[in-house]
Amino acid sequence: MRTPENIVRHELIGLKAEVVESSNPKNIGISGRVVDETRNMLILEKADGRKARLVKEENVFVFKLGDKKVRIEGRVLVGRPEDRIKKKFRKW
Repeated sequence: MRTPENIVRHELIGLKAEVVESSNPKNIGISGRVVDETRNMLILEKADGRKARLVKEENVFVFKLGDKKVRIEGRVLVGRPEDRIKKKFRKW
């Protein structure tokens, strides 16, 4: 079960996400559902059906888990999803 404490070690596909900080000001405010993830990118499907490809390291994301919101720096998420699940993390 995904919780705010262990979200980094779980699958992100299917979660709603929003960019709250970015090195590229045009990315701030982009939100949608995570439909794919690669080593360096998250792909969000926006409400209008278009897909936004976002570089993890350049952005800070807020993920929605039920009624809770979790803020995660993208640099923590960098890596292949299957390897990230095995990694040990300190509190980000």
